[in-house]
Amino acid sequence: MPVESISASPLPGLYEVRLKGSRVLYASADGQYVVQGYMFQLKDGKPVNLTEQAERVGVSKLVNAIPVAETVVYPAIGETKSHITVFTDTTCPYCHKLHAEVPELNKRGIEVRYVAFPRQGLGSPGDEQLQAVWCSKDKKAAMDKMADGKEIKAAKCDNPVSRQFALGQSIGVNGTPAIVLADGQVIPGYQPARRLASWRSVLNNPVSSR
Repeated sequence: MPVESISASPLPGLYEVRLKGSRVLYASADGQYVVQGYMFQLKDGKPVNLTEQAERVGVSKLVNAIPVAETVVYPAIGETKSHITVFTDTTCPYCHKLHAEVPELNKRGIEVRYVAFPRQGLGSPGDEQLQAVWCSKDKKAAMDKMADGKEIKAAKCDNPVSRQFALGQSIGVNGTPAIVLADGQVIPGYQPARRLASWRSVLNNPVSSR
């Protein structure tokens, strides 16, 4: 298991072990015992999932470190309140459904950043299509065409599709669309714009730029 960092956990005698990617385990001080699972803290009588919070921090750092220039960006209209990152596949019907709601998200002040995740793997039709989008002179126009069921010319160039696919796998993405909020929360599957825009995790996290 590739270990990225080790730090003290909130529970005395137990250490937080962050693996490469976003996964978090716990270990004894001598390293002889490892615990896999969630750690909860009771606050005002309610359980708070500390492991999930720690894993979100890792996801947020990785995803928000993706250069914006390597994404397909749909900027917010007016004030940018927050952003979401969407792992997408042009062969995915629910990705098309979510894409139809991007204008509504933009109107609500949410910037949408697409990254590539060919759900059937590298070398699949989705991979070829995503590479064509990322190699287009106008990535937004190419993405719009694909979402409308239109074809674009196949293209090859130095592109980040394989890197983004690997990143998605490292944080547990296994299908599309996968929506990552600014705080690192990963939401699998389609969600309507109104629901996304109302979530506290979206409202309380400002946009980051790279």
